[in-house]
Amino acid sequence: MERLSIDDYFLKIASVVAERSTCLRHHMGAIAVRDKHILTTGYNGAAAGLKDCLELGCLRDEQGIPSGERHEICRAIHAEQNVIIQAALHGVSMEGCTIYCTHTPCVLCAKMLVNARIKRFVSFGEYSDDVFRELFREAGVEVEIRGRPSDRIGFLD
Repeated sequence: MERLSIDDYFLKIASVVAERSTCLRHHMGAIAVRDKHILTTGYNGAAAGLKDCLELGCLRDEQGIPSGERHEICRAIHAEQNVIIQAALHGVSMEGCTIYCTHTPCVLCAKMLVNARIKRFVSFGEYSDDVFRELFREAGVEVEIRGRPSDRIGFLD
């Protein structure tokens, strides 16, 4: 049995976080990590305490809005935004951390992550646009797109 790399380990955890998503289009999960310790997690879904798309349906599907466009027509807060919000709520700095996310960020999330001063972004899935790349390059945020980690959980019973 081969030991999982640290990047695949955290990408698998981000994938499990994504299982909490209430989005009908994409389940996305993100975790903020510094020094191999998880700081915060986030998934895409409606604001806390509000009805979500599982209950009300998808506004974007109803209006035929393609992925990557008109972000404001959506009940969901993105996984990366929720990672930042959780850090703020709990007084945790994200400076210098790595974000592990199931998808690359939209440009809005990318701007927020740059201002949160992350140093690295690791993903295995790609969002419908790649505008974030130039922004991250200019800000000095390292980007790594890896293969999707196995969904198999290896137990030694």
